[in-house]
Amino acid sequence: MEKIRIAGIEEESIVDGPGIRFVIFTQGCNHHCIGCHNPETHSFDGGELVDIENIVNKIKENPLLDGITISGGEPFEQSLECSILAKKVKALGLNVVTYTGYTFEEILGNKKFRDLLLQTDLLIDGKFDISQKSMMLHFRGSTNQRIIDVKKYLG
Repeated sequence: MEKIRIAGIEEESIVDGPGIRFVIFTQGCNHHCIGCHNPETHSFDGGELVDIENIVNKIKENPLLDGITISGGEPFEQSLECSILAKKVKALGLNVVTYTGYTFEEILGNKKFRDLLLQTDLLIDGKFDISQKSMMLHFRGSTNQRIIDVKKYLG
């Protein structure tokens, strides 16, 4: 069975993307942003290894979900595992929001990241920058971060 290393799950959230979201917090991040909201997710050895199918089964239990949000940690550090999860979720008719410390341009330039990008509907990109922190932003922590409609951009 395919597995993914996660720090945790939030089964219902309204702050991590549009609508009601099932949020998966991946484990492992090299960005180490000052003021990070989830510093416990930085270690690549922490969290727990779980079966992707078990996560999908939990998602299926809630008919009110609009989609999932893959956050972190850094989802693109487990791009293959996250893309497998995202593809299974999209087959259920749900959408996918992915948070990343990488910029959209960095992701486009990395073939390893391509599969997850193609399964993502909305991408929140860029490292959290505490000097640009704002509590007034939807779905973002700092003004340098962007909300990108991936399907619209890639056509």
